[in-house]
Amino acid sequence: MSRLQILNENGDILDKNLEPDLSKETLIKALKVMIQVRMLNDKGIRLQRQGRVGFHIFTVGQEAHVGTAIALEEDDWVYPAYREHGIALYRGIEVADIVNHLFANERDPQKGRRLPGLFGDPKIKFVNPSAPIGTQIVQAAGTAYASKYRGDGGVTTVFFGDGATSSNDFHNGMNFGAVTKSPAIFICMNNQWAISVPLSKQTAQTEIYKKAVAYGMPGVQIDGNDIFAFYHAVKEATERARNGEGPTLIEAVTYRVGPHTSSDDPTRYRTDDEVKKWRVKDPIERFQKYLINKGYLSKKDIDAMYNEFEEQLNDLVDEADKLPKPELSTMFDDVFKEIPPFLQEQKEELLSFAEEEM
Repeated sequence: MSRLQILNENGDILDKNLEPDLSKETLIKALKVMIQVRMLNDKGIRLQRQGRVGFHIFTVGQEAHVGTAIALEEDDWVYPAYREHGIALYRGIEVADIVNHLFANERDPQKGRRLPGLFGDPKIKFVNPSAPIGTQIVQAAGTAYASKYRGDGGVTTVFFGDGATSSNDFHNGMNFGAVTKSPAIFICMNNQWAISVPLSKQTAQTEIYKKAVAYGMPGVQIDGNDIFAFYHAVKEATERARNGEGPTLIEAVTYRVGPHTSSDDPTRYRTDDEVKKWRVKDPIERFQKYLINKGYLSKKDIDAMYNEFEEQLNDLVDEADKLPKPELSTMFDDVFKEIPPFLQEQKEELLSFAEEEM
């Protein structure tokens, strides 16, 4: 089976039969979201280097995953890994919430408890990511089984990296999903590097989609920098899932152009030539070319998108940077419906100590 590619680097459709029948409005919205993901990335690393936020997760080069959001229904659950911010944005998360989260201020919906970039929102069924590798795979398999049990018609999609395929949770989640024929879509974002460990040292079977055979489910390999390949593969997988045919494994072959996080120096383990080879496959550039070729947007229109979002982002950053951190007492919230006596005692002791120190 060959790797599925619909949109090439020049913005051309390789097979007209596979060109998705999507409205102009949907396509423009998808591009806008991809641009927002890229600009949030660029802003985030500058803020981290300035010491204004504590951590940054790079998303450059993996924005084509937005095609997944187009293919899913609003009520379908999504378990992201680290770099799937585009799905949250496409589903309507407020950019202000993301910016406040980066600063961990009093308006951060995560209340300052999460690493910057690891955010979720139950209102849009976008689950908080986990820092430990692969744990979300089992959780997603359980959510998919719950949908089957309830008969609610929902599909659960889970993202993970190539490194996660070496984890116990990958095996457990894939096996459980396949045995129970649960409506799950397992998407491996194969970006070639598990921090500093290359794919060749991660697995002997370097075509990850072929691992699906061992679990008794279909496996598909796609160009992970092609938004239409994402849309097509996920659309087919959702149809299988909703028809009771069980899960699908999708391997999206892409590349982590930036460092793993702001704590990583990729020049220590990979060459500049390797990065340059992948930069020409940029998912945003090819999608922009497609929309220009279709006559949906002009270069001027696209430049205006960047400028408009940059202005919005700068305003949100300026406001978020001035806000205080969450109240110390909030660390005791959201665990128990009614705080138990032993925890109330600890809370009062901590607040008393903090007051004395001020």
